[in-house]
Amino acid sequence: MAPKDIIDVTESSFEYEVVNYSQNIPVVVDFWAPWCRPCKTLSPLLEALSIESDGGFRLARLNVDQNPNVALRYAVRTLPTVKAFSQGEVVSEFVGLMPEARIREFLSKITPPSPISLAIERAAGLLSLRQWANAEQMYRKILQQSPNNPECMLGLARALLFQNKGLEAHSLLRNFPPSRQYTQAERLLPLAEALVEHEAGLETGQSDLDAAFNRARALIQRGNLAAALDGLLDILRQDRRYDGGRARLVVLGILELMGEDEPLTRQYRSELASILF
Repeated sequence: MAPKDIIDVTESSFEYEVVNYSQNIPVVVDFWAPWCRPCKTLSPLLEALSIESDGGFRLARLNVDQNPNVALRYAVRTLPTVKAFSQGEVVSEFVGLMPEARIREFLSKITPPSPISLAIERAAGLLSLRQWANAEQMYRKILQQSPNNPECMLGLARALLFQNKGLEAHSLLRNFPPSRQYTQAERLLPLAEALVEHEAGLETGQSDLDAAFNRARALIQRGNLAAALDGLLDILRQDRRYDGGRARLVVLGILELMGEDEPLTRQYRSELASILF
């Protein structure tokens, strides 16, 4: 069963379900046909984005083969065609299969930010100001309203890692839902694992490099990320494949945590590249 914000419309229901409905909430109409191969890729993506929007817009699907008069009325000549309705009028459209990023941009222009989106933006602002505890508190409140929200889960994991709360961050990242934030969560996971092991007192091996790795984990827990990176990069200079590539993955996790806006991130990313390549 489709969610309530995703419906199939016909010539008889189009006026009410699309035109009239758009007076209150934007309606995105997916004009498709069973024989249209790009439609089979675009339609599921639109459905996923509709669910992700959590009521930000209604998705209406119209089979042009069964409803040719509507397609004619709105000059649909190529499939797939997507038209956005607001206040009873077509306000934007695109034709053909587009990359997900372009579709998100298209949707962002027709949908006002939801209260959840605004709250997540405020929480991200607290993260950028290094107010980790306040950001954590706000993310937790948002998750009470929107459980399993990937953007919020990622933000909470970052806030926890900055506070060296590795165990909960690890749990969040290990059970991260499929989403566009999934790759970022995957990059943070080795960092969370390193913190959890250090908190549990699990030491790695007996060699000098093992001791250096343990020292780097201790520095991460103290919040001294730059010193930890220096130590990890020194390990990689001696053995680029140390512990199956684990040191490299922890470095990437720290860089992901610091973010691209941090000048040190660019510096250390360049050093990492010079070592590995």
